[in-house]
Amino acid sequence: MNSISLLSSGNAFDTEQMLECVQKLKCGQSVQVPIYDFKIHRRCSDTFRQVNASDVIILEGILVFHDQRVRNLMNMKIFVDTDADVRLARRIGRDTVERGRDIDSVLEQYAKFVKPAFDDFVLPSKKYADVIIPRGGDNHVAIDLIVQHIRTKLGQHDLCKIYPNVYVIQSTFQIRGMHTLIRDREISKHDFVFYSDRLIRLVVEHGLGHLPFIEKQLITPPGSVYTGVDFCKKLCGVSIVRSGESMENALRAFCKGIKIGNILIHRDADDGKQLIYEKLPKDISERHVLLLDPVLAKDK
Repeated sequence: MNSISLLSSGNAFDTEQMLECVQKLKCGQSVQVPIYDFKIHRRCSDTFRQVNASDVIILEGILVFHDQRVRNLMNMKIFVDTDADVRLARRIGRDTVERGRDIDSVLEQYAKFVKPAFDDFVLPSKKYADVIIPRGGDNHVAIDLIVQHIRTKLGQHDLCKIYPNVYVIQSTFQIRGMHTLIRDREISKHDFVFYSDRLIRLVVEHGLGHLPFIEKQLITPPGSVYTGVDFCKKLCGVSIVRSGESMENALRAFCKGIKIGNILIHRDADDGKQLIYEKLPKDISERHVLLLDPVLAKDK
């Protein structure tokens, strides 16, 4: 779990750099976060803190809900609500001990700037929160519920929150059982092929379920009217040589007479040219394409 908080020099938040950093973290990249010195009220020009990508990124700040672009990057928005007297007492303790200020200057800053800014800008942003925690860090029940929610989301591999075009097949005991069999180093070649083929068929069938369709009415043998759906007609498969070939039989089993093309790619080409070979249907631009590319990973 990593946290990130960005400030610019002077009196403005560096929202643009914060957006850039968060987007990189969500893409799995590490970032160099500038450090703000509260004693001199400026950003350190030559000091940075490295933040590595993680399953959970905490973006913390009093105005973190102000910009809609920042809010759109969040999977959960939490507003920690604490009594004003508690906030002031904590501020006095922090600024006098950690930032070398005297009590009079802390109170003056609070009365002239901090309290009015909170009322005008911070408190109104409370409406954007998904969860509001009263009593702050002392509310252990609320914190436990949030932690459990995050753990549940991580356990469900909720990738659709990050990649809206990704669909994850819900795991069942049958699927877990087949994964257990093919991961067993003692499994025979015949059984490995058999259960891998079953898993591939499930993936192909699930993929076909996301293709467009139209409703169709027909007359059943007893003479009643049935409203069903008509499959997508303009369809083809594209198999990535050689791994994709293991999915071709499953696709043919579901789609009679389907055309299947082939491409050969170099995933880590030094010259940047990844496509090595292609043989595709001439009218592929008019078809819906199922890209066959199973990724087989071994456990360490």
